[in-house]
Amino acid sequence: MKAAYAKYIIALLLFGSNGLVASFIDLSSWEIVLMRTLLGSITMALIFLATRKKFTFHKKKKAFLLLLLSGICTGSSWLFLYEGYVRLGVSIATLCNYCGPVIVMALSPLLFKEKLTPVKIIGFAAALCGVCFINGKVVGNGNAIGLICGIMSAVTYAFMIMLKKLSSEIEGIEGTMFQLIAAFVTVALFVGIKQGFAISITAASLPAILILGIINTGIVSYMYFSSMGRLPVQSVAILGYLEPLSAVFFSVIFLQEVLLPMQILGGVLIIGGAAAAELLVRGKA
Repeated sequence: MKAAYAKYIIALLLFGSNGLVASFIDLSSWEIVLMRTLLGSITMALIFLATRKKFTFHKKKKAFLLLLLSGICTGSSWLFLYEGYVRLGVSIATLCNYCGPVIVMALSPLLFKEKLTPVKIIGFAAALCGVCFINGKVVGNGNAIGLICGIMSAVTYAFMIMLKKLSSEIEGIEGTMFQLIAAFVTVALFVGIKQGFAISITAASLPAILILGIINTGIVSYMYFSSMGRLPVQSVAILGYLEPLSAVFFSVIFLQEVLLPMQILGGVLIIGGAAAAELLVRGKA
């Protein structure tokens, strides 16, 4: 159990460092996502083969289709998120992106027949206010494209979560592998149409590319899912908030990003609203 906790926490912190690692890569945002999904999907495929898992997707065709759609949303979300890193900064883009779970919470009564409790309504309202607070200055600065990227990263992230939940019959390493492959194909199509595949990678950027793709995407995804199944659901939910919190912490400490008091309050409302709605409801279950 201690090893599972350690793996899960390390995975969350490494996920939270993605924006920091990406800042050392001298490529456009979509080229970074292309390299991340390529290396991540290859790494997951190698892990799948090394662990001698058996394919099950052919027995669950509907779930497999939903999983591929989830992968498309994953690739799309990362494209918007990494462009948000460039235009908004890692901290604000991360907080915008983390509205995804809140959107899922709001739509859960329609999609999953879950009851919309007063706690969930309050959590959603708090998160919505938080978005307004953190993006107030963004709108004032006229960074409309950055704001759109932040919002779209959250929307596509929400669809990824919902489709992943609907395709839960294919789980673990196999599910993550196909999700990353679908994400790579999606990003590759976008990059191919936009500029072609002639990408110039400098020697200085290569270490960060390898870390982001192989470690922070492939290996960390394996650590995340292999440990999560061995932990109590409540612990998984509580510790899960280390990812956005660490992302903001790393961006402020190492990238010298500055959050205004209203933006800090907005971040507290987004994460606090999502956490309260999820954890309080789970606690009553």
